[in-house]
Amino acid sequence: MDPSVEVALSGMLAAAEDATPVNAVEAVTRELGEALHASSVSFLIADLSGRALVRLAHVPFGPVGDGRRDGDEVATVIPFDGGPQEEALRTQAVQVIGGDARWMVLAPVTERGEVIGLLEIFVAVEPAPQMLAEIARTAHALAFVVIANRRHTDLFEWGQRTTTFNLSAEIQRRLLPSAFTCEGGSFTLSAWLEPSASIGGDTFDYSLARDTLHFSVTDAMGHGVTSALIATLGVGSLRNSRRAGHSLTEQADRASSAIAEHSPARGGFITAILGRLDLHTGTCDLINAGHVEPILVRDGDLHEVTLPRNPGLGMFPGRKSRAGAVTLDPGDRVVIVTDGMNERRAAALDLKARLPSLGSLHPREAARALADGVLAVAGPTLEDDATLMIIDWHGHHGRPRRSSAGADVSAAASTDGR
Repeated sequence: MDPSVEVALSGMLAAAEDATPVNAVEAVTRELGEALHASSVSFLIADLSGRALVRLAHVPFGPVGDGRRDGDEVATVIPFDGGPQEEALRTQAVQVIGGDARWMVLAPVTERGEVIGLLEIFVAVEPAPQMLAEIARTAHALAFVVIANRRHTDLFEWGQRTTTFNLSAEIQRRLLPSAFTCEGGSFTLSAWLEPSASIGGDTFDYSLARDTLHFSVTDAMGHGVTSALIATLGVGSLRNSRRAGHSLTEQADRASSAIAEHSPARGGFITAILGRLDLHTGTCDLINAGHVEPILVRDGDLHEVTLPRNPGLGMFPGRKSRAGAVTLDPGDRVVIVTDGMNERRAAALDLKARLPSLGSLHPREAARALADGVLAVAGPTLEDDATLMIIDWHGHHGRPRRSSAGADVSAAASTDGR
């Protein structure tokens, strides 16, 4: 092993901890750059749109360059263009590009399949395979540095926002889980939300217990701040009752009562799909509260999951919710969307016709492909939020993931597969 790389990896966490949260990533990249004798090292964080990278921490031996500024902070946006940066993230594999007198190494910064960003390194000589493996490990460790330190500062969130958030968007953002993708040994989950101009009250959520995956996709009535506040009631109640150990039907009933009692708008309600997947058996309990039916993709064929119909949460708080169930086979994919994926111009996407062609893609990439498809037919500004969640069931609960540097590379896909 190259001793300089080993030193960089061992000293990285110490450098991050010694620095302030704002400087932690820069401290890590500086440590790595010195060990590799690199001409520059940059951390590029994933933009919230999912369609660009943003260079936040740059350790050049020269000028930083121009970009969006906040005081002394600089954020330079690099849109995806199908080039090596995007390919590195799609494939979750280190890319090496040769050039005149220097080599560029691009390493995904990923944790459990959640794309956090990219490590960009320029070195004078072609890196050996052993050095590339250590760079990949360092990029994986950098993911944890970002996750830990972003709790203490707005810097990372500011850098990721290439568009201004209004109040309703700010509330909606806080309702979403901190990671949109989660890879487990027996499942992979990924979700995405394309907001409308006026924010339509969509949310999604998930939580992993030891033997159970909890998940939800919800759509609050209306638009704007009122819709975001109704969504807050629903998501807050569902999380509270889930953490208290209540059953799926109890979670729905309690959320319905909370919305009916506290909604800022008369007659406020939320449509929802609530689910609980038994990771041992593949049995998935589901509640449909006035929502679009989930879709099961099995062996390339689509099956609509028929469930007992319940009113939207908050409409009839005294009525008990009824649940249904579907037993998943290994290889099955469950797709849940909000009506923004089907309404008006978005319906031109023909979701059901598109889904079979995405079967080979990682749920993260399939979700992004569908979101891009909606924007292509109904964008650039949507009339309603468009949200989707994709869950792949692999079976064999307890089986270790086949991961490399934070990603299950067996499920990653190239841009060619899109």
